[in-house]
Amino acid sequence: MGLFDKLFGEFVDIIEWIDDTSDTMVYRFERYGNEIKYGAKLTVREGQAAVFVNEGEVADVLGPGMYELETRNLPVLSTVLNWDHGFSSPFKAEVYFVNTKRFVDLKWGTKNPLMLRDAEFGAARVRAFGTYGVRVTDPLVFIREIVGTDGNFQVDEISDQLRNLITSRFSSAVGAAGIPVLDMAANYEQLGDVIGKRIGPEFGEYGLELTKLLVENISVPPSVEEALDKRTSAGMVGNLDKYMTYQTGVALEAGATNSSGAAGAGIGMGAGLAMGHQMANSMGQPQGQPQQGNQHWHNDGRRVDANPASAKSLPPPLPGGKRYHVAVDGEASGPYSLEGLQQQLGNGSITPKSLVWTSGMEDWVEASEVADLSGLFRAPPPLPRG
Repeated sequence: MGLFDKLFGEFVDIIEWIDDTSDTMVYRFERYGNEIKYGAKLTVREGQAAVFVNEGEVADVLGPGMYELETRNLPVLSTVLNWDHGFSSPFKAEVYFVNTKRFVDLKWGTKNPLMLRDAEFGAARVRAFGTYGVRVTDPLVFIREIVGTDGNFQVDEISDQLRNLITSRFSSAVGAAGIPVLDMAANYEQLGDVIGKRIGPEFGEYGLELTKLLVENISVPPSVEEALDKRTSAGMVGNLDKYMTYQTGVALEAGATNSSGAAGAGIGMGAGLAMGHQMANSMGQPQGQPQQGNQHWHNDGRRVDANPASAKSLPPPLPGGKRYHVAVDGEASGPYSLEGLQQQLGNGSITPKSLVWTSGMEDWVEASEVADLSGLFRAPPPLPRG
């Protein structure tokens, strides 16, 4: 800097800071040799505070307004420099402008999942993230404890420390609250308020105020999410019979659009059998049952005459016994008890190769391959010879 700049800096002095950033918390006003003229003009705008530092010690703090730097405006600095005894030459001091506006939309979040004890899921891991806002309320404390001699202090220089503080207190608060995982979404606002009140004094130790803390999301691991989705889907199904009818219609439509190939044929056959069974139940008529003379067959395998007066039937099956559907001529019939299957076998309606299905089986299989039905097709032992 030349001689003209030095002289101009001593005799013409206007001190101000226009913030053209969005993340500067503290800015040190640069002067040649830190020399400030007695009677210089100082402008402190709304959202700012000016801090004077003399020989490493904080002297005075001025709020928003326009000042002429003299004895009555800088009482501490005047005492140090003996201005009350007529001292009016330029003086050396550092001027720090502190941004007192709110810094918002700062991010926080858990680096690792939090282990919680949940009443419904047992041990559960959750992650959480959100935003918070902060502002400087005590410039002296903030400069002494955090800024030091940093002439251009940015918010990201302290955001990591603040984020770690929030995360630590959030873990303790959630663990002690005992809120079920499924109910946390309804308590985001409450959790934010509790954590904000808990860590507010700790922010105050830095000369800061936590203006707002928001919990935006608390999530569980993907495996738990899948389990919750399945539970939700099962609850939305409601009537299982109606759902199966709908699924059968979807399978029929898919088979119609892709009828070529073994896969298409298998889908079509399975859907056809299921649809036949659904139609039979809805119409109240058994499907695929052989009719001989004036006799017909109930779904449980009982044979009765057409004339109710002469109806003869076997006793009903024991409760809890398995009942099987049988594929006859491409249609599903039944369900039959073991006694009913035995009568069907006696009149030739089914064979060991007939396809059968019961609840719990994934697909239709031949009757001879079902362990419970193997006794129906076993040949009787030969009679003893005399």
